Amino acid sequence: MSKILVIDDERAIRNTLKEVLEYEKHEVDLAEDGPKGLEMFSINSYDIVLCDIKMAKMDGIEVLVKILENSSDTPVIMISGHGNIDTAVEAIKKGAYDFLEKPLDLNRLLITIRNAMDKSTLIIQTQVLKNKVSKIYEIVGESEAIQKVRSMIDRVAPTEARVLITGSNGTGKELVAHQIHEKSNRAKGPFIEVNCAAIPSELIESELFGHEKGSFTSAIKQRIGKFEQANGGTLFLDEIGDMSLSAQAKVLRALQENKITRVGSDKDIHINVRVITATNKNIKKEIENNGFREDLYHRLSVILIHVPSLNEREDDIPLLAEHFNTLICNEYGMSKKIVKKEAIKELQKIKWTGNIREFRNVLERLIILCPAEITGNDVLAYAKPVSGSNI
Repeated sequence: MSKILVIDDERAIRNTLKEVLEYEKHEVDLAEDGPKGLEMFSINSYDIVLCDIKMAKMDGIEVLVKILENSSDTPVIMISGHGNIDTAVEAIKKGAYDFLEKPLDLNRLLITIRNAMDKSTLIIQTQVLKNKVSKIYEIVGESEAIQKVRSMIDRVAPTEARVLITGSNGTGKELVAHQIHEKSNRAKGPFIEVNCAAIPSELIESELFGHEKGSFTSAIKQRIGKFEQANGGTLFLDEIGDMSLSAQAKVLRALQENKITRVGSDKDIHINVRVITATNKNIKKEIENNGFREDLYHRLSVILIHVPSLNEREDDIPLLAEHFNTLICNEYGMSKKIVKKEAIKELQKIKWTGNIREFRNVLERLIILCPAEITGNDVLAYAKPVSGSNI
């Protein structure tokens, strides 16, 4: 089941807990005081720690703090025969998973341990999913152009500066936004993405700021907007150049005052959001044509990051091919294909109008249609299919 460390200076309590927990198929180690418990914790890996509060050599709260300094995700259940509300509150504030009073109710103890294990499992699953997401949003390449982008991300991410990411469709602007968030002080907060081009102009304000029930015909219930959802984290406004002027005015106010108002309400809601934006348009031309507010542009473009096209970084194509080969074959549950050198050369000759997005689609097509090896002739046959061709 799980490996549990019991730290208690009462031998009878230690032995009772060991007997009960081992009966429930848990593996149990015992420590007679705080220093011994910390020593064992530093050597072994434990799923749960049970720790007494009142101990002679070291107070249990001190043990709790030291354990969480080394392993913040380990559930520590505090137990005490001198329990009171203040002690319990202090233990929980310091990061304890739960607080149990002596004499222990064994049923409650077992339920608490089971719940703590469920929490640990969720934490592990979440970390696995985050690692998978990080892999999906990895910026692949070693070319000078992409190294400059990485350098900008590293310098900008720890700050609160707003970032405007520019580049053609399919270059990976959303990858840059994700990397900035993951390397920022807001990494544990939400990352909320909005594609401004995909939302009708009459709905964009409701999407961003939310609305109250009955504020318009189809508003059958209250809606929390993306700004509120991103509170404490990052809001990524993709294709910001397609946002309506009326929505731009409200975004400008939100950035200036750090507060928003839901559609149909007059109540201000304070927000704490870092805004990152992206566009494939020439915003300065949009300003000249009265399609974009100049004051909003200056608010958004504290830092400008331009993502190069794939044609500007063809030296990265071998690395990109390897990356997508691994990613796509894992998704399909198949063995990796061998991409021959002549295939890479043919891929480097192509003018990629759709950039990384198009390149990934071509790799996926080649992986599906080709046998174990992908050759130069395969690239010629399948990379740019036309009507009546091999597909």
